[in-house]
Amino acid sequence: MQRFKVLIALSLLLSPAAAFAHPGHDHSGLLAGLAHPLFGLDHLLAMLAVGLWAAQQQGTARWALPLSFVASMLIGGLLGFSGVQLPLLEGAIAASVLALGLLVAVAARLPMAVASGLCALFALSHGVAHGLELPSAASPWAYAAGFSAATLLLHAGGYALVRYLPKAAAPLVRIAGLGTASAGVWWLVS
Repeated sequence: MQRFKVLIALSLLLSPAAAFAHPGHDHSGLLAGLAHPLFGLDHLLAMLAVGLWAAQQQGTARWALPLSFVASMLIGGLLGFSGVQLPLLEGAIAASVLALGLLVAVAARLPMAVASGLCALFALSHGVAHGLELPSAASPWAYAAGFSAATLLLHAGGYALVRYLPKAAAPLVRIAGLGTASAGVWWLVS
């Protein structure tokens, strides 16, 4: 019953975000920042996958992976705010969705430096994309706070899903990883 309550609480936390999709909120950096990761399917899948993958880890990797992702994403956001363009940005984002999905599908346990480095590398492209899409009238700091908060919520949602599901449901998490990887492949080829 406790697990059910946690899942309901998480869904309620994420459900009000649907209101941010309405036009006219672009003047608020915080709301625009919250909306970007939640309504971009590529960002949503990657950030949930980081949470799923973190929950499959042991020890400090459980919090180090999401934190390295957010820290690097903020650096990427600052680069994007400055107008820095990465070559093949959309391809890098699609590749990150593919790779993160595969890491979840195989429940990879890599050395901490490698796992954190991968999260940081993947997050950089997502951050640059967030930064480049800063609404013109928005505060960059509020926008960054918004996309960071939404990212942390998505990481926490993926983490909670794995941690509170019964052990018998572990194959479903791996299937979700395969689905995420498949979406990454689709975006790479289209």
